[in-house]
Amino acid sequence: MTPLEIVGSINIVGYAITATSSALGVSWIFVSVINGVARQPEARGAMMSAAYIGFAVVEALAILGFVLAFVVR
Repeated sequence: MTPLEIVGSINIVGYAITATSSALGVSWIFVSVINGVARQPEARGAMMSAAYIGFAVVEALAILGFVLAFVVR
């Protein structure tokens, strides 16, 4: 074994990137909703429904990344 040899699974690094990007995506979604409601309070209902759909899509991608980290070898 050489000193520069990488031992382990690179899939976990991929999942870490997926989890980090999904956390950033969720935070950006809700920051945008808070900013939009602060500017136009009467549009809160429409913004929240779009935020929930966006949240579900981002979390589904995070779960898909989690599954693929263990399936792909």
